[in-house]
Amino acid sequence: MPAELLMVSRFPTKPGTAEALASVLEGAVDGRVFVGLESDEVLAVEVVSSDLDLAGVRERFADVARDFAQYLSGDIRREILDFVEAPKSCAGPLPETPYLQLRHVEVKPEEYFAYRSWRDETIFDVVRTAPEVEVFLAYHSLISTQPGVMFLSGFSVDPETYGAVFASERYRDIVQQAGDQYITGGTAGLYTKVYANTALRAA
Repeated sequence: MPAELLMVSRFPTKPGTAEALASVLEGAVDGRVFVGLESDEVLAVEVVSSDLDLAGVRERFADVARDFAQYLSGDIRREILDFVEAPKSCAGPLPETPYLQLRHVEVKPEEYFAYRSWRDETIFDVVRTAPEVEVFLAYHSLISTQPGVMFLSGFSVDPETYGAVFASERYRDIVQQAGDQYITGGTAGLYTKVYANTALRAA
C-alpha cells in the first residue's frame, strides 16, 4: 500500500558529487535515494507520519544543508505530497524499482475534478496497459513551492525503452489535450525527471 504522505527532497549537487552524496544519504534517509540521470541532483523520497509536528521537522532537517554543504550547489528543495490514487500500486509504502520518474503538472483549480476524470480515461489507461511501467502513483502537493499533481512512476527497463511509452503519437495527443484544457501554463507546465537508485541498478 503506497504511503499516504511523502517527503520529497531534491539536492542540487556540484558536478561529479551526486553519487558520493547518494551513498552518504543511503545511511541517513529513512526511504529511497536516487541520482538524477539528466541533471546533477540527488532525490530522497521518505514516508512522513501523519502526526508529524513542526518541531520534529525542525529538529530533523534544520542542519541537513549545512551537513552536506560540500556536495551541494544550492539549497535543498522539499515538499510534502498527499496520496490520491494508484493506477499501478506497489506492495510497500514506496516503489522498489531501480528507476523512478517524477512527472509534475500544475492543474487549473477550476478544472481539477474534470482533470481527475479525464486522466483516468487517458493517462492512466496508457499506464495500465504498459508493462514497462511497474508502479504509477498519483500524489498532490500538500506543502510545496511548486504545487500541483506529482506522479511517481517506477520502472526497471532501461530509460529509453520506458520513455517510448510516453513518446507515442497517442500520448503526445494526450499531453496536448492536457495543455489545452487543464495545465496551468499549457504544455510548458509539464516537467519530467528520471532518477536511478544506483545500488539497485548495479545489483
